Amino acid sequence: MSEPRRRDGDGTSGLRDGTAVFEELRERAIALRREGLSRRQIRDRLKVHNNDILNRLLEGEPPPEWTKRPNAKDGLRARAREMRLRGMTYDQIQLELGCSKSSISLWVRDLPKPPPRTREEASAIARRGWEATLRRREIERQQTKLAAAREIGEMTDRELFLVGVGLYWAEGAKSKPYRLQERAVFINSDAGMIRLYLAWLRLLKVEPERLQYRVTIHESADTAEAERYWADVVGVQVTDLERTSLKRHNPKTVRKNVGEEYHGCLTVCVRGSADLYRRIEGWWYGIVVGAKSMTSTKCPI
Repeated sequence: MSEPRRRDGDGTSGLRDGTAVFEELRERAIALRREGLSRRQIRDRLKVHNNDILNRLLEGEPPPEWTKRPNAKDGLRARAREMRLRGMTYDQIQLELGCSKSSISLWVRDLPKPPPRTREEASAIARRGWEATLRRREIERQQTKLAAAREIGEMTDRELFLVGVGLYWAEGAKSKPYRLQERAVFINSDAGMIRLYLAWLRLLKVEPERLQYRVTIHESADTAEAERYWADVVGVQVTDLERTSLKRHNPKTVRKNVGEEYHGCLTVCVRGSADLYRRIEGWWYGIVVGAKSMTSTKCPI
């Protein structure tokens, strides 16, 4: 076939749709496409090097299969189209496949839209999406905590000693100028803190018989269960505990520390601990002074 004759003003950069030259080129382009030629082969064969014109010449004509590159998302695309045909929304498809809405739109926008969602359906989809996000965040939180716990490893006696001093000075009773009370008294609701404090006292060679334990809890809670809980934590019999101190219940107060996980607090007193208290205070001041003289900024972990 001879090359089509172009009229004045109909160069390849200005072919007009509907003109004889354009329609003749389009027929040839479609014929070549159906023979299995690629865009580049058609471009070279027809000597049409303007992409806009080439797009118009091939408009509506699908490319041959051999020119299509395999795509890792072809499987997702097929599933997305199937789900869309079942009447699922973009949100539902995204929740199921975990891909972006922009990708879903490219894959299914030629398909009919499903009927509008009701308010209840929209709320349910949003709730499921948020629940999935919360589960993912919780997994990330637990992984971070586990990795941090592994960084500590086995503690030396000196590390336990320093931790115990800081723990007592943060949570233990302290003597004030207006109320001199030099004795070691530690109270906390965290069983881990209590166990750490007792391990510290053992390191300091404080005899177990010098320790007194007292439970403090709201009168509306399960006192007997709290006593059993704390006795198990410190390794004594319930009968070895001091008389439980009850906090009066105020019905106007909206308390958060309720339920089966609420066990009140445990107070640990050391008999004859004036000298121990003075040493704790001195140790703490030594830590403060030592921290001021530190020059290294490198984290040991």
